Amino acid sequence: MTTEPSVYQRRRAPTATELQEIPWLNLLKGEERAQVVPQLVVSDPRVGDYVCRVGRPVTYWFGVISGLLKMNSDSESGQTITFTGVPPGGWFGEGTALKRENYRYNIQALRPSVVAGLPLETFHWLIDHSLGFNRFIMQQLNERLGQFIAAREMDRMSNPELRLARHLAALFNPVLFSGVGEVLRITQQELAYLVGLSRQRVNEALRVLETRQLIRIEYGGLRILDLQGLRTAQF
Repeated sequence: MTTEPSVYQRRRAPTATELQEIPWLNLLKGEERAQVVPQLVVSDPRVGDYVCRVGRPVTYWFGVISGLLKMNSDSESGQTITFTGVPPGGWFGEGTALKRENYRYNIQALRPSVVAGLPLETFHWLIDHSLGFNRFIMQQLNERLGQFIAAREMDRMSNPELRLARHLAALFNPVLFSGVGEVLRITQQELAYLVGLSRQRVNEALRVLETRQLIRIEYGGLRILDLQGLRTAQF
């Protein structure tokens, strides 16, 4: 009986096209980039594969090249709590990497994805040597703080349309998720997993948001029409 190679075992060097999808590389000086690029790896988690697990030590700082991941953890009662989705352009875990601590959350693929990894020691080398990289990390941490404050507020929202609107606004964050643009490639079932609603209820809520001209439902995804409206709309 053969064992399927793990996400880690399937790692490889990134292609030139994949390197172009890493937003912080362009902030590095030439010698910094030359030091870092050979250390980068990518892998291809499939649906259900874990990129990070609760309790495991951090070894890489990760970012999504393509696909969709979710960040979650299990409560003491055994219930799974989803914090956020991670669409293309999203890099995550910088706080864990800075503190060199074990993960307090799981990162799991909702669809076949391509994920890049920067080794932990290379991450810290950049912290010590690159002003551009430090600015990127500071901006990430600042946006992340706002993201998790908003996530706590969303947990208390009972209105499905309001809950979905705020979740979509978070997924379209241009700072944290630079690869999304105006169209998010996501299915209604994937949204249901992230928002904590049934697929049928997500479908109904999407129609309400579309009627309000906040989004447009397209084949294979959603187009953002009014990001500020998603952030502030009341239902």
